[in-house]
Amino acid sequence: MQRRLLLVAAGLIALLAGCGQKDPFSYVKISGKVTYEDGSTLPAVVQLRFYPQSPPLDGKTYPRVGAGLTDAEGKYRSITSHLAGDGVVRGKHNVTLSTPKGGRLPPDMVPPEYNSFDKTPLLVDTADPRTFNLKIRKPTTK
Repeated sequence: MQRRLLLVAAGLIALLAGCGQKDPFSYVKISGKVTYEDGSTLPAVVQLRFYPQSPPLDGKTYPRVGAGLTDAEGKYRSITSHLAGDGVVRGKHNVTLSTPKGGRLPPDMVPPEYNSFDKTPLLVDTADPRTFNLKIRKPTTK
């Protein structure tokens, strides 16, 4: 019986030790609102993706992209990068907008540059909370 208990205890210790890997990045919880420049809300829920501008720590350790959804009023509250609702890696991020499933938004809703992490004009800086409210250019209607 004692031997069995020792084996169970050793197994639990090994399991817990394996779960103790830490993420080398620190995260900041952020929230804000996405609107057009005139203050009106987008006509649909969108997915936000936060692409860190921070360099990798080494050849294998890159900062994670954060993602979350807006609500019907354009507000976002829970961004996830590593663990549910943990926020974004500290620093600056390029922000893109897409459909909730990650597809491209129609150009009559959002100009195409907001779909591309290397062309988006949206920037969030965790050092400046004013940047968390995102204003996007309203597409011109024809």
